[in-house]
Amino acid sequence: MTVKGKVPLDRAISKRGLASRKDANELVKAGKVLIDGKVIRRTDFMVVPETMNIEIVGQALPKFEPRLIVFHKPKSCTVTTADEKNRKTIYHYLPDINIKMISVGRLDFATSGLLFLTNVNKLMDFLTDPKNKIERTYLVTVRGLVSAETCTAIEQGIEEHRDFLQAKKVVIRKASQKETHLVVTLSEGKNREIRRLFLHFNHEVTQLKRVSFGNFELDVEVGLYREVAFSELVEK
Repeated sequence: MTVKGKVPLDRAISKRGLASRKDANELVKAGKVLIDGKVIRRTDFMVVPETMNIEIVGQALPKFEPRLIVFHKPKSCTVTTADEKNRKTIYHYLPDINIKMISVGRLDFATSGLLFLTNVNKLMDFLTDPKNKIERTYLVTVRGLVSAETCTAIEQGIEEHRDFLQAKKVVIRKASQKETHLVVTLSEGKNREIRRLFLHFNHEVTQLKRVSFGNFELDVEVGLYREVAFSELVEK
């Protein structure tokens, strides 16, 4: 069972960049890791890395510095540290970003737009927890003419393979027999939800871009990022 805000000890050590998770596992089992001055030999011991004092053989890990960045993810790259098909990943565009930072949710290979990365687990949990209903807004282009009735049906939701898929709001920007441009707002991000919703009504999504997440709007050029001051979270 996952405890929100906490991670296993070996993962906490690797997140700080001091050792790989495999090496961290061996350090813990060898009794070389202390939590608040006490030796812990369980790698699955749950810790809050932002607040607990973690030491290895008497030396404290580097001071934790919370970070949150807004990144404009390009199309045709994965939100992973490495890709089994040898495709480009987001870290190709983020060479100075510690790969231990966590992406807040994911955008699929063909989707572009706003992506958060952070090293604060509690923040990631809050932003992705469905009960918080944090809105995400997307610009969507699909094949064919989307009717007002289809938009209403998507807002009402559909059942697909035991998943309930639903958009909070669907607005048509421009429409023709060839394609339709829309603005779609979600309050929960299920896997490929927008693509699946429109495909259910025989409209293939050809372009998909996330332009906002909560009160944050996409405000950096493609492939670039900016640091977010935590005071911005309070203000927004």
